[in-house]
Amino acid sequence: MKLLDRYILTTFLKTFFSVFIILMLIFILQSVWLYITELAGKDLEVDIIFKFLLFVTPRLVVLVLPLTILLSSIMVFGGFAENYEFAAMKSTGISLQRAMRSLSIFIFGLSILTFFFANNIIPAAELSFHNLRRNIAKVKPAMIIAEGQFNQIGNINIKVDKKSGDRGQYLDSVIIHQKKGKLPGNHTVYISETGELASSEDSDVLQLVLFNGNYYDDLQPKELEERRKNPNVKSNFETLTLNIDLAEINNVDFDEQNSDITKYTMLGVGGLNYTIDSLNLEQNKDYDDFAVNMYNRSTASTLNLNVDPVEDKVYDGENFLDIFETKKKVQLLDLAINSINSTNQIITIKQKGFFESQKKINKHVIALHEKFALAIACIILFFIGAPLGALIKKGGIGLPIIIAISFFLTYHFIGIFAKNSAEDDSLNPLIATWLSTAIMFPISIYLTSRATKDRALLDFDSILQPIKRLVNPKHLEDISLITLEENSPEFKKLDAYTDKRLINLLKNYRQYDLDRSYKNTALQILNSRGITEQELRFGGNLVNEKYESALRFKANYEENSRIAMLLYVIAVVFDIVGAILNNNGFPTLGKTILGIGILATILFIVSFIKTVTSQSSFYKVLGKKVMANSIVLVILGIPLYFLYYIYFNRKMKEDLKQIR
Repeated sequence: MKLLDRYILTTFLKTFFSVFIILMLIFILQSVWLYITELAGKDLEVDIIFKFLLFVTPRLVVLVLPLTILLSSIMVFGGFAENYEFAAMKSTGISLQRAMRSLSIFIFGLSILTFFFANNIIPAAELSFHNLRRNIAKVKPAMIIAEGQFNQIGNINIKVDKKSGDRGQYLDSVIIHQKKGKLPGNHTVYISETGELASSEDSDVLQLVLFNGNYYDDLQPKELEERRKNPNVKSNFETLTLNIDLAEINNVDFDEQNSDITKYTMLGVGGLNYTIDSLNLEQNKDYDDFAVNMYNRSTASTLNLNVDPVEDKVYDGENFLDIFETKKKVQLLDLAINSINSTNQIITIKQKGFFESQKKINKHVIALHEKFALAIACIILFFIGAPLGALIKKGGIGLPIIIAISFFLTYHFIGIFAKNSAEDDSLNPLIATWLSTAIMFPISIYLTSRATKDRALLDFDSILQPIKRLVNPKHLEDISLITLEENSPEFKKLDAYTDKRLINLLKNYRQYDLDRSYKNTALQILNSRGITEQELRFGGNLVNEKYESALRFKANYEENSRIAMLLYVIAVVFDIVGAILNNNGFPTLGKTILGIGILATILFIVSFIKTVTSQSSFYKVLGKKVMANSIVLVILGIPLYFLYYIYFNRKMKEDLKQIR
């Protein structure tokens, strides 16, 4: 490895690991807050909490790693450009691609490692994380009793309004719901004014003493007739002691694993492929069974056996019910209505079932392709971050963080919205998984191309260049060296001018509406009188710099304003026509024309911004702040551009004449 490659790779790795650790800590803290209710108040050992954080960490890599690559690339390459290290590299013939070579190899290897991580480590961590959460949920010691809410402890639900005492052992306004054996529901209710936890916190028996209360016991006799009478027992008490066995509750093995749990996040590529095939076969079987069931319900195969028409009635093609008697008609109509209603109910129920089945399949398909998309995204985001850093020429943690977060949020939210749409089958899950990556791919190509050619990040002139050729008139013949004939009256008139008048004409020939031949002739006469062009230039008498600058900005304005006017007309016409067609029975054609109109509108806004910029520069030369003081005029200029165009074309021409 050459010294340059080692330097670039070392710099990148230092930034990469620093950013990765910081972001990982931030996301871990966010996860702690997310699951704080599952950890707090359960007297968990430190190693259990460490396992919890360890198992939750792999799922965060999916978010942290792409953001780390993007941010590190922008920071490192932005720092190189800001410190002129890229300029030094280019001076020795080293291009951006050559500088990125060692990092490209590293990122490619990292993407392969990321795929295996997503395929093996994350599913195993998800399984362990699920089991650990399930085991933690079983731990309910006495200290879990919280004020103002029901708390599950063994076979009771307890609620207290207030706890007091050095150990929180004194309870006020106690309500307890207690289960009875394996019967469903809470059949016994205790209500007391006060209570006390008499046992120690480390005891396996929770002894709860209640004072001044009553209880209600809903009896459950074995005989059905007796249960229908709703027998119950009510009683008051001054002191009542409840003993709750906590031995099994506190005796939880946190390392216990339940391998029977199968969720799409806990499967690798092989398991997902197998599960997807199984789910598809099961769904197809459900469709076939439903089709057979609906056919059998229609009784289409036995329809002729149930028809008993009147013998002297003949079907004439108007109403087939006329071949039946009135009583039979009513029966047939009732039967049809009931059949339709019941069929609609069945279809509605099955539709929900099929929707959940398809949603489950889509989630597995998304999980499968996410493993590959994550690896590819690492490469693409690197080729966005590296050239972007070289283009903005800014390192550190300021602007790069803002740009990186903006790009990452765009990438991330597009992926979230697409995957949510795919779950309910609004979008193909394959397209949804790769959509954000596919959108970032052309951006990476564009940025790499711009950085390689050392061009600006955005070049609107190249976008509008084809339109410029269309609206700009052809250039006239160059008359920069043409002069007046010596025997012409115009030449003799100029020759009679004093030096001062000739210099004034030389500087301000445009203001006098004279062509360039007059300027060339005046310069020729002055040269013959011993006044050289160099002396005129050093004295500021060769050209009127202020006028020439204003004229140049006015020419830019005229070019951009003509482009904006053309795009304005196209945008208005296509937007209106597209909206009309879209709302009047031609949606495909209407949306196509409307899309062209929207594109023209975007280009018009770009041209309008360039027009306003040229105007501001023009009036800055004149020492005026017309555009700065007319922000309302600028805002109204977008929808009413045709008036804006006419007004400023005339005004700028008049303002130009004021320069002397």
